Amino acid sequence: MRNTGTLQVTTPSDCEIVLTRVFNAPRHLVFEAFSKPELLKRWFGPHGWSLSVCEVDFRVGGGFRFVMQGPDGSQMGMRGTYKEIAPPERSVHMESFDDFPGESQVTAVFVEKDGRTTLTATALYPSKEVRDAVIQSGMEHGAAETYDRLAALLETEAA
Repeated sequence: MRNTGTLQVTTPSDCEIVLTRVFNAPRHLVFEAFSKPELLKRWFGPHGWSLSVCEVDFRVGGGFRFVMQGPDGSQMGMRGTYKEIAPPERSVHMESFDDFPGESQVTAVFVEKDGRTTLTATALYPSKEVRDAVIQSGMEHGAAETYDRLAALLETEAA
């Protein structure tokens, strides 16, 4: 399965990846889905994956630890630290994956118009090589499926 076209992925500079997705839900619900462990457990990760570890201390200076488990038992871990939180419009965190080099800064901006929310997530990597390694890892496919799962959850939450 590939990106179905609901997720726009661009590389505006040698060290950035920008993900843009529109959700049919108000931004406070979209923002909550990124900040509450009970919601993250219901959507975070590609199809068939689950969060076996979902620890979130959602405050500036706090952090998170996720371990995603695939249908074949494989695991992918990641962690980060929150640098800025401005509900429901913006958050900034540092992020690193257990099995990939480098740390990225991820800025998420949530803009609502007519009850729909556009999420723009900009990941800034320490080098072009790290950014390219992330692209080669299949990130676009995984992110597209993950955001599809979030869209489905938001449809049930907004109803």
